[in-house]
Amino acid sequence: MNVVNMASWMELRIGRRPDGQSTFFNLESFPWVQMVEANWMTIRRELDLLLQHKEDIPNLQDVSPEQSAVAHGDSWKSFFLYGFGHKIEQNCARCPETARIVTQIPGLKMAMFSILAPKSQIPPHRGPYKGLLRYHLGLIIPSPSTSCGIRVRDEIHSWQEGRSLIFDDSYDHEAWNHADSDRVVLFIDFVRPLPFPLSAMNRLAEVDLTSRKVVRYITTGQEPDGMGYLGR
Repeated sequence: MNVVNMASWMELRIGRRPDGQSTFFNLESFPWVQMVEANWMTIRRELDLLLQHKEDIPNLQDVSPEQSAVAHGDSWKSFFLYGFGHKIEQNCARCPETARIVTQIPGLKMAMFSILAPKSQIPPHRGPYKGLLRYHLGLIIPSPSTSCGIRVRDEIHSWQEGRSLIFDDSYDHEAWNHADSDRVVLFIDFVRPLPFPLSAMNRLAEVDLTSRKVVRYITTGQEPDGMGYLGR
């Protein structure tokens, strides 16, 4: 069974589980969330230092050109700490406490600060595989909080500073910031918890993202033209 066939088979198996059709998840099912939320001000302080030089933080499509369909201009900036399991050493050195905290998340695959500019919208899209879940920790949320939101399938939620959301990004989803200032969240992808032997098969079925150019960009600094600030 090749990777594509295994991923399709796994999606069917995951979809039949009790939470297989869930969009947003009960946070109590993830014990590590309490630890991250308890440290949210520590993470926020490191973010505030980064934002003093926000112009140096790359746009998402500059780090990951394949995201150009959903990220345009300066609307969505990203500062990666981990990309598909690879540690970005120079960025983690600038945010050592945040890096220490996110490494305690089981199955961590990706971690970044996601900065959505004022009056911006991320259009509907979906992630590639149901075997991963997405975590957001609200860090800078403009007032009123209802001016920013995220829709996953037919459910809409708003972020709160210091509070978490976990959802299945393989469903159609979009996000918006209608406020006059930036919205920033800690953005995490992690391996979906499953019982054995599905857990082992899920590891095998994960899309082989490590071969994508984006990982080389953010982990080695081997940047093509126009890819400035990746390691700064």
